[in-house]
Amino acid sequence: MANIKTYVEESYNELVNKVSWPTWAELQNSTWIVAIASIIIALMIFVMDFAFGINGGQDTVWKGVLGFFYELF
Repeated sequence: MANIKTYVEESYNELVNKVSWPTWAELQNSTWIVAIASIIIALMIFVMDFAFGINGGQDTVWKGVLGFFYELF
């Protein structure tokens, strides 16, 4: 039981005294970076879905840009 108490005390001491926590401004900047990166990745996935089409089982819902291009030949 003493080992658990020592572990909790040392963990608390490390979190309070040794960890460098970001400031509020740094957190806000990081949040904007993550939000913008998420939007860019979502747009990239949308473009890939749009280009390759949507397959709805036996019926093709949208052949995509590539499907249209392949039908030309």
